[in-house]
Amino acid sequence: MSDPMIPLSVAVLTISDTRNEQTDRSGQALVERLTSAGHRLHEKRIVPDDVYRIRAVVAGWIADDAVQVILTTGGTGFTGRDSTPEAVSVLLDKQIEGFGELFRHLSWQEIGSSTVQSRCLGGLANATVVFCLPGSTGACRTGWDGILAEQLDSRHKPCNFANLVIPERGQHV
Repeated sequence: MSDPMIPLSVAVLTISDTRNEQTDRSGQALVERLTSAGHRLHEKRIVPDDVYRIRAVVAGWIADDAVQVILTTGGTGFTGRDSTPEAVSVLLDKQIEGFGELFRHLSWQEIGSSTVQSRCLGGLANATVVFCLPGSTGACRTGWDGILAEQLDSRHKPCNFANLVIPERGQHV
C-alpha cells in the first residue's frame, strides 16, 4: 500500500506593480492548484516589483517554521523592474539548478524561443523550498503541472523536495 500524501504549508507571493487580489490570476492559479493537490495555503500576498520588498517578505517566510514552501510569481523577466531573481537568490542556501532548466524546456514547447527570457529559479533556505515562477498564468500552470505537483508530493519517487522540508523525515538541508 502506498504512503499517504503529506500536505505541505505553502506561501504564495505575487510580484507585480499592477495586480491586486481581483486581477491576480497567476497567484490564484497557484493557490487553486496547491489546495487541489492537498496542500495548505499558509498566506498569499502581493508586493510591488521592488528588490527589498520582495526580499523582506520571502526572508520572513523562510524564517517562519510554519512555512515549508514558497511560490512566487512575477518579476523573473528582463524588463527594467523585473527583480525577483536578484531579491531571492541571495537568500538561498542552495540553488536548484535543474528547476530553471526544466521549466524552460517545458516552456519551449508552449512559447518557443521566448522562454530564454525566463529567469525562474528554485532553491532551499532554512529547510524551506523556494520556487520563483514567471508572472503569466500559463507559466504558473506549466511550472506547477510539469514540475511542482510531483516534486511537492511526498509520494513521488525516486525523490522529491517534500521530503526535504518535512520535519519528521529528518532530511533538512
